[in-house]
Amino acid sequence: MPSNSCSPAVTDFLPMTPGEVDARGWDAVDIVFVTGDAYVDHPSFANALLGRVLEAAGFRVAMLAQPAWSDASVFQRFGRPRLCFAVSAGNMDSMINHYTANKKRRNDDAYSPQGRIGLRPDRATNVYAQRCREAYPGVPVIAGGVEASLRRIAHFDYWSDTVRPSVLVTSKADLVVFGMGEHAIVEIARRLRDGANVRDLRDMRGVAYLLGASEALPDHRFHGEAEERTLELPSFELVKDDKPAFARMTKVLHDETSPLNGRRLVQKHGTRLVVVNPPALPLDEAAMDAIYDLPYQRRPHPSYTEAVPAHGMIKDSVTIMRGCFGGCTFCSITMHQGRIIQSRSQDSVLGELRAMAKAPDFKGHVSDIGGPTANMYRMRCTKPEVERVCRRLSCVHPTICKLLGTDHAPLVELMRKARAIPGIKSVRVSSGIRMDLAARSQDYLDELAAHHVGGHLKVAPEHVSERVLGLMKKPSRENFDAFASRFAAASKKAGKEQYLVPYFIASHPGSGVEEMIELAIFLSQRGYKPRQVQDFIPAPMDIATCMYWTGIDPMTMQPVETARKLKDRVVQRALMQYFDPRNWFIVRKALLDAGRAELIGDGPECLIPANPPREALEARRREAEDRLGEGEPVHGEELRGRSVGYRPHRRGSAPRRDRRRGNGPG
Repeated sequence: MPSNSCSPAVTDFLPMTPGEVDARGWDAVDIVFVTGDAYVDHPSFANALLGRVLEAAGFRVAMLAQPAWSDASVFQRFGRPRLCFAVSAGNMDSMINHYTANKKRRNDDAYSPQGRIGLRPDRATNVYAQRCREAYPGVPVIAGGVEASLRRIAHFDYWSDTVRPSVLVTSKADLVVFGMGEHAIVEIARRLRDGANVRDLRDMRGVAYLLGASEALPDHRFHGEAEERTLELPSFELVKDDKPAFARMTKVLHDETSPLNGRRLVQKHGTRLVVVNPPALPLDEAAMDAIYDLPYQRRPHPSYTEAVPAHGMIKDSVTIMRGCFGGCTFCSITMHQGRIIQSRSQDSVLGELRAMAKAPDFKGHVSDIGGPTANMYRMRCTKPEVERVCRRLSCVHPTICKLLGTDHAPLVELMRKARAIPGIKSVRVSSGIRMDLAARSQDYLDELAAHHVGGHLKVAPEHVSERVLGLMKKPSRENFDAFASRFAAASKKAGKEQYLVPYFIASHPGSGVEEMIELAIFLSQRGYKPRQVQDFIPAPMDIATCMYWTGIDPMTMQPVETARKLKDRVVQRALMQYFDPRNWFIVRKALLDAGRAELIGDGPECLIPANPPREALEARRREAEDRLGEGEPVHGEELRGRSVGYRPHRRGSAPRRDRRRGNGPG
């Protein structure tokens, strides 16, 4: 954790201690930024990016990173802020940060020094906001970040298996800034500085707030129409018990996500009204450049004596765009960053790369040049007049929209210029690509295979069942096969032996044992043995989360079957890793129950051998010993669906990091 004894000398970082504030000659700070992440001054960390944006606008910002939350006095470290507290759980939702898909406590936190756990609370937005209020009653509390953003209305909470009210109710924050909040936080700071009170800020785009029981709904307009456009969602009291109502709420919410035509939403919570204004407008190129051209130090604050793992993963990466028009139902990127692509200029990106190349600790290798999806750079609707009224949730599903600009030429030019910079030896693309778009440009595929893949390229087909892919809003399996062939040909042309690393999801709504057997056969036929398995985690507000909770596809109101029991999720994971001998008993039972005994044996079409491997017998014995040690009776020869995953302090265990999909290709 950060030390309070760090040198008070002025540094090139935002201050983290009162001594650093004093060294700057400040008599007070304007904004205390409370964050669940360590303070790493890199634009991939939201706390650094927003802090730098506020600093550039002339505000005095202090960083209260990973504060001890049991005592409000810690939140008084910098004195009473003149304008507000800005509160964020961090780059990740705190519950996803803390728990696996099986609701087991994770063993590390990539956004904390040395990966230590326990440096932020569960539901951190609520806890931090409450402590801010206790520390200085009357100081506005502005909540933001992905955790608050995805909880702005009533939402299903996977970890409690209930529908919870808006974070505005549970945190008592004055405002929630949802989506990417650079312009919103600066506008809030300016208006508070100029004498506005926090209620005056309710006319802003990209904010949500809670009306008092006796307050009338303000007459705010966001699109210029004479008639106010407001839609009422089913109330919290209704959706917490009525699953069809929850599904209807989800559809309305997603239909209103475009900043160009989305309407204001309201939802009753008891006698009070949650109000969600339309999303903020997308940033233009100049605004994107201004944000990423700020003087980031690209390393952790000097008070840290231990490495922050997330910094090691992204320190040599460069963000060139944000947003995603893929609209995948299981992914929160579109809901948080928006579906309109916002890109930086070539000059801005190349300027950042030149600065990196001159850094004394840079080894010459750029780990990634991309964004949520690396090859959506500069792609946007070619008809602005259509874009203004379009409510389509995905520009690429079920087919690529004929109005979508899919030209890869600007990206190819940027990649060529990037690797030509003196001091740069290689530029990798590791943030994942959208295969159906990449297949439209042979130049891009050739460039990618020849110069920007370090032997392996991440792609995300996610499944092979056409029904599941349709529910995911992902391309067909034929798309993946066609791309794999073209990538192999491009690699051969470049004289390189390179491979695809496909990611798949287990237990997604609509995926049952039959669908997972279909996936296992597909993997076997193509020689893929995925070592990383993504277990579906129902993140708040996602369409797939609605399917998981309600059993209904909100876009069609048709039923969807979902694996909700832990034992069923274990089976799906085991089928994806059918080749792991430790899964033999689980896979065998699943195949027999499904009537697929022909897949058991020693033939070339079989998934598992007829007899259990030695590792399977050893795994079963260890499992039995563990259960006996815990006082649990053992019945039958199978593992009865218990997870064989890592448990802290168990003899012979080794930590395993679960991967949460959030920054992959849309």
